[in-house]
Amino acid sequence: MVTTVHQKIAEELGVRESQVQSAVELLDGGSTVPFIARYRKEATGALDDAQLRTLEERLRYLRELEERRATVLDSIRSQGKLTDELEAQINAADSKARLEDIYLPYKPKRRTKAQIAIEAGLEPLADQLLSDPTHDPQQTAAGFVDAEKGVADVQAALDGARSILVERFSEDADLIGELREQVWTRGRMVSKVREGKEEDGAKFADYFEFSEAFTDLPSHRILALFRGENEEVLELSLEPDNGSEQVGPTDYELRIAQQFGIADQGRPADKWLSDVVRWAWRTRILTRLSVDLRLRMRQNAEDEAVRVFAANLRDLLLAAPAGSRATMGLDPGYRTGVKVAVVDGTGKVVATDTIYPHQPQRQWDQALAKLAALAKEHSVDLIAIGNGTASRETDKLAGELISQNPDLKLTKISVSEAGASVYSASAYASRELPDLDVSLRGAVSIARRLQDPLAELVKIDPKSIGVGQYQHDVSETKLSRSLDAVVEDCVNAVGVDVNTASAPLLTRVSGISETLAANIVQHRDTNGPFRTRQKLKDVARLGPKAFEQCAGFLRIPDGDDPLDSSAVHPEAYPVVQRIIGSTGTGIRELIGNTRVLKSLQPKDFVDDNFGLPTVTDILAELDKPGRDPRPEFKTASFAEGVEKIADLKPGMTLEGVVTNVAAFGAFVDVGVHQDGLVHVSAMSKNFVNDPHDVVKSGDIVRVKVLDVDIPRKRISLTLRLDDEPGADGKPNRDSGRGNGRPQNNRNGNGRGNGGRNGGKGRGGQRHRDNAPSGSMADALRRAGFGN
Repeated sequence: MVTTVHQKIAEELGVRESQVQSAVELLDGGSTVPFIARYRKEATGALDDAQLRTLEERLRYLRELEERRATVLDSIRSQGKLTDELEAQINAADSKARLEDIYLPYKPKRRTKAQIAIEAGLEPLADQLLSDPTHDPQQTAAGFVDAEKGVADVQAALDGARSILVERFSEDADLIGELREQVWTRGRMVSKVREGKEEDGAKFADYFEFSEAFTDLPSHRILALFRGENEEVLELSLEPDNGSEQVGPTDYELRIAQQFGIADQGRPADKWLSDVVRWAWRTRILTRLSVDLRLRMRQNAEDEAVRVFAANLRDLLLAAPAGSRATMGLDPGYRTGVKVAVVDGTGKVVATDTIYPHQPQRQWDQALAKLAALAKEHSVDLIAIGNGTASRETDKLAGELISQNPDLKLTKISVSEAGASVYSASAYASRELPDLDVSLRGAVSIARRLQDPLAELVKIDPKSIGVGQYQHDVSETKLSRSLDAVVEDCVNAVGVDVNTASAPLLTRVSGISETLAANIVQHRDTNGPFRTRQKLKDVARLGPKAFEQCAGFLRIPDGDDPLDSSAVHPEAYPVVQRIIGSTGTGIRELIGNTRVLKSLQPKDFVDDNFGLPTVTDILAELDKPGRDPRPEFKTASFAEGVEKIADLKPGMTLEGVVTNVAAFGAFVDVGVHQDGLVHVSAMSKNFVNDPHDVVKSGDIVRVKVLDVDIPRKRISLTLRLDDEPGADGKPNRDSGRGNGRPQNNRNGNGRGNGGRNGGKGRGGQRHRDNAPSGSMADALRRAGFGN
């Protein structure tokens, strides 16, 4: 069966089976995806990390399917009911749903009405009426009346026969599979508000009277509907058809009748059999399919939500680092003050303070003086301002600091503080910053995440970072697995300085566990910085396998061997030695020597151990060793005089920062404490299937204001700068999607952003203390869609 799994994955990925087999062997042998993608290209035919992640997921699913298949076969075999034909059917099942359909008639269950009827000897009655409808039901049933067996009269006999046929109809695997797909393509989700819940459930108002086809429902709307149901605000129902009235048997009932040769030809049992079909459809089959389709919708929605979260997390982790520049972190606040932390170029905390420039204290001048003194004393280059409560007022304070002290050459940047409070109260923060008050640790985190977002954000649970979509409504296991994979891929793509990396960052390196990370930190604290990669072998419990997996991703700048600061794996150093021998230069003269390196032919250095892909990578790495894949650091400038939502006017063109990307559009911070929404229909003149194809979190963009709804705190933006607001201040959209909220009618398309989606917490405020906030629901609240 393993071969079958490999073949199936190869077909799905469009690659050779040998590539899949090699990748599976490496994964089973303990290799990580980053290691395989980077250093085992010859074995896998250069499968990239995305393909390998897909392979890993499918391998897990198909192996679970094989385990379940074996269990099903054993169960049916133990019952003495396993035929060659049934075994072939089970072995051919290509999904868990299909396997369970086949298994259902044989699955041990509590005694059903059908089983009781069979025990009472009524199966022959059911078979006679089904196979020969010329039998009169009443007369035929009379022969099966037996009070001792619990069949008191004719009606009881017919009821028992009906139960037997209903169970038979509902357990026909082929029929159920076909009906399930028909309902999926033709059916609709319908929601209405529960009586008396209109006021308490106002955040779900867009779904008080709502209907949309299953195939049209986007993930965020599905999760919003299910949340509304869980909070007992909405009643959901699944309609198998598009809402049109149908006289007589439904198409589904006709299909069931056809499957079992039932037709109304005026024979005595025809009407009774038609009633059985109707009963089977309405009481058993439709109920089962409704459960199945709800599960399918939730799984699809979860998959999409996890995909969106993972894409946003990747963008945030791979955001441009400011680098080794002295940075002042400001964690804004009103009554409790603005927390200040200054870190040097290495991220070490060199000063902290608290200032009170805002209400109620209003110590503006004293705050400026303190900040100026700190900036001058520690040669501060950058000011990182958290984007939470009082952020714009604090940004104004920083602006005045810069204008009053031009000689300091300061630059201010707004930084997402999502998850900062989670970090501040974490056990790791207590160990890392034991002498700092919890309130000041957030300012340190804000400063450091500007210097190196990746190095700082790995200290925080990915679910608390603030780029998710309905993260509290999806499978915890599925979400964690996906986000952990993203963090691992990002960390290893960038590489880690083993002499400065924190334990949480080291833990994300290929092959390094929490224990190993702690041992590496302890070893360098005790023995000083690592001078070579080979010295990693001296770390307790860091054996050959761990060294193989991690060595290429751990960098030693300014070490004894220049290659140790590159992505060239130590196992490939002999290749570099051959390259050096062929060029007649030293390693230090070769590194970065583009002219010499471009003149070399990779094939000349291929041997039995290292193929063309690896040699090509080595030459590219020697040309630009330790190249950081992250973009160049840039800053956005918010418009002066635009500080609150009331300052926005339709037609304004502003610069902003993309804070979140969803399936329905992107949220942009334009500096007014409210993220505006660029709906997917306003992102490009061309059709946009996935907003991630246009923007990503952290992008600096220019947007135009289309509409400002101050009472509801909603800002509608467009990336198409030639768009004009409508006469009523609302956007003109050729797509006809309006503001993207679902239509409040049972037949409307309901396309758009999901409207008020039921996000919890304070609407209209970006506030990190809602942690683990920062989910897509929180982003919607920040844009005013959660009030």
